[in-house]
Amino acid sequence: MAVPLAEPGQRLLARVVDTLVVGVPVILVVRAFVSGPAVDVVAPPVLAGCMLVYEAVQLALWGRTLGKRVAGIEVVAATRQEADQPSPGGAGDAEPGPVPLIPASVPGFVPTAASSGGEGPAGERGASGKRAPAGARLDVLHAVARAAVYSLPIALRPIPVLGLLASIFWVGNAGMLFEGTRRQAVHDRLAGTVVVKRPDSDSPAF
Repeated sequence: MAVPLAEPGQRLLARVVDTLVVGVPVILVVRAFVSGPAVDVVAPPVLAGCMLVYEAVQLALWGRTLGKRVAGIEVVAATRQEADQPSPGGAGDAEPGPVPLIPASVPGFVPTAASSGGEGPAGERGASGKRAPAGARLDVLHAVARAAVYSLPIALRPIPVLGLLASIFWVGNAGMLFEGTRRQAVHDRLAGTVVVKRPDSDSPAF
């Protein structure tokens, strides 16, 4: 079984929704307390902090933000690209690790590891009828790291040189989706995550 990776368009939709959900209230609140050119200085750091908390908490709890729910995608921990293979004779001191059911080099899909818990060929677990997930849910550290890599450059926008570098980073970050076979942006690679298609009916997330 292989869980299809999220399309770039789905990820863009999720990011737009999340930015509106957080950005609009933040701008309104900032404008209520700050006026004039100071808005452009105060708003980016406040927005960055709110985005960090908004995304990190939801990813740690459910693996998806409101925007990702709308887009039908979910963030999961990436599986190992090279599985431990048993020796030809079947002997060895160490127990072999999970074996991906498809090679990690197949574009557009993320490998899911075979389980010894009686999964059928369709990836079902016993009588539960649920598909095996592409990876484990993120822990708090990885959720915070993923959210921080994307959100913190927003806080640099008021600083002329660093703001320019942040803009270049976002362009490069989006471009990384098209490099490699796992559609991982920079924040995915640093946090060890992949984004998969996961409609609400199939997701274990709340």
